[in-house]
Parts: sequence; structure tokens; C-alpha cells
Amino acid sequence: MGPEEGSIFLERRINMNDYLVKSIDKTKNLRLLTITAKGVVGEAQKRHDLWSASAAVLGRTLVGSLLLAGAELTDKEELTVRLLGNGPVGPTIVTATADLGVKGYVKNPHIALPPKKDGHINVKKAVGQGWLEVTKDLGLKQPYTGQVPIVSGEIAEDFAYYLTKSEQIPSAVGLSVFVNPNNSIGEAGGFMLQALPGASDALITETIKRIKALPALSSSFLDGMTPEDLARKILGTDCKILEKDDVAFKCDCSKEKYAGILETLKSSELKAMIDQDHGAELTCNFCGNKYNYTEDELKAILAKKHDEKDY
Repeated sequence: MGPEEGSIFLERRINMNDYLVKSIDKTKNLRLLTITAKGVVGEAQKRHDLWSASAAVLGRTLVGSLLLAGAELTDKEELTVRLLGNGPVGPTIVTATADLGVKGYVKNPHIALPPKKDGHINVKKAVGQGWLEVTKDLGLKQPYTGQVPIVSGEIAEDFAYYLTKSEQIPSAVGLSVFVNPNNSIGEAGGFMLQALPGASDALITETIKRIKALPALSSSFLDGMTPEDLARKILGTDCKILEKDDVAFKCDCSKEKYAGILETLKSSELKAMIDQDHGAELTCNFCGNKYNYTEDELKAILAKKHDEKDY
């Protein structure tokens, strides 16, 4: 799939009503982000040919990363979430931007595991033990990275633990991805609740009680629940909806960008591609787009590399 075709898919995702809502409770002490992202996760599933366990792991990480980006990023900032578990899915890498674009991949896309006793995908087993890392590029000289151990493997709890321990923000997170028997995505969404400095223990306790009383997120989204509906269920019907923004699976790869990467290779490696392979094909890990370079294009890259060296 070429970049032009990919951008058509991105537009369709927005039309499928993937969006994030920011809201606040009546006391203005609880901040909530809610999201529906079936199109985003569905796009990732198709691009990477994800099987059920891999789809659930990458899907939850995509949704969680969008929520985190919506909560913390502005302007042209971006963050990268690395779920570095030792389970069969392997490392999961997701990058989200302030404009709520997201991309990501898992090392092993073809993982399906026996379901748990309740019939749900065994995400915890798929992830395993390890670390959750969040790196933020805020336009400063050095990106900031926070790291916490994976405490659950269910991913939502791990995001909440990261926020509480690494950023000192008491938080509750819920993430859900419903994978159909044919591995397509039935629904995806979630929430991120953050207690602001003025939140009382009683208010937090009452809100957590409402969250625990919620039906399963996946079935609620399948039944047509919107992010606004979820916000009112968690914060109360008197909460205030502040903002609504589209989210999309979006990758910034291009043939020009990968040509720049080829320029960083040793001249001997480029010559081998020209003499032995008579070209090259590079694949973007994040979106699966493939970029082909002819012998002549590689020779031009090699010549440019030599010109810059002479300069």
C-alpha cells in the first residue's frame, strides 16, 4: 500500500467517528478523557495482519497512548510508549502526537492464545513481565523518559501505575479492544481519569465506585455507547464536556524520509544493494508501507553521499 492509498484510509477512519472527548466534573477537581477508536485499531490490525492477542495488545497500547497524548501534549510535541514485556507478543512500540495521530507495531503480529476462563483474550500472558517506558519529545534538547515495571500486563493498569508513580498524578485508566473471530476489530475505546490537586478522597472514592460498577467497556461500546456517554457515567450527568477532537492512525513515513536513512549507510552497503540486489525495498515498521528504490535511485543516493563527504 502506497502513501497516497494510506491517506485515503486515514480520512475514512475520521469519518467513522474515531474521536476523543475531554471533560471535567462539576467540582472541577476531576479531569477525564474518553475515546472511541475502532477505526484506528482496525487500521493497525489490517496493516500488520494482527492475530487476536497481538491485536488486543497493540490496540490497547494505541488507545492508551492517544489518551496520554490528549492529556499531556501541545503544539508539535510527541510521545513514544514502549511496552517491553517478555511475553510472546514481544515489544510493542507506539508513537502519538499532539494532534492525536498515532502509529505503532508489535514485534510478533501473529500471536493467538487460548482464551481465559471468562472467554476474554489473555492479554496479560501475551504481554508478560518487563517495563513500560514513556518518552516525551517536548521540543527540548533532550527527550524525557519515565520507566515503571509492568505491574499487570493488562495495559490499562500499567498506564495508571505509570501516571501515579512516574508523574505523581493519581489516575484510573480503562482500555478495551474487542477482536472478532476473524481478527477484525469490533470496537475499541477507553478512558483516563486524573485527579487534580483539589480532589478530595471522598470524591475520588465515589468516582472509582462508579467506574467499578460500569458494565464491560467492550460490550458498552458495541451497544453504541459514545465517549460523551462514558464521561457522564463516570463523572455524573452534570459534568462539563470541554473538547472533542478526531483521532487517526497516521504515519509520517515517505520515500524521501527513507532515502535519508539509506544515505546513512556505509558506501559498501549501498554498493552491495546496487551490484547484488539491483535495488532495495524498505518497509516501515509502524505502518507497513513499502518503498522501492531502483539501481539508478541508489546510485544517486550514493553519489549524493560522496558529494557531501567531499564538501
